[in-house]
Amino acid sequence: MNIYNVLKKLDLLLVDDDQWVRDSLGLLFELEGCRLRTLATAEEGLKVLKTQTFDLILVDYHLPGIDGLEFIRQANKKNPRAHKILVTAYGSEALFARARKLGVRGFITKPFTSKTIEACMRGLLRPAK
Repeated sequence: MNIYNVLKKLDLLLVDDDQWVRDSLGLLFELEGCRLRTLATAEEGLKVLKTQTFDLILVDYHLPGIDGLEFIRQANKKNPRAHKILVTAYGSEALFARARKLGVRGFITKPFTSKTIEACMRGLLRPAK
């Protein structure tokens, strides 16, 4: 499955305070013809979710202000059907368990490559057999 053919039909949101991550993934998805909105803070993300919904949300765990898990908790109220991916350099089983309880089904650890992102999204978006 070419994951980008699937992603082209979806609205994607990335919340990460790392400018390099936002720029790199923004360029990657743009070159593949995908709609990726990038934001630096959870607060910005929550503001956007008041007027827009997304099919897939990638969020960094360690953010200034509201962290990624709290963002997901609040985002679930406004956008409950979105697929959610937690990106973190601080992964632990306890963190992953808390994230799963909030509906997170994809996990990406930093540092990552485009292949890591693609594999995670492919796993989330694979049609049920």
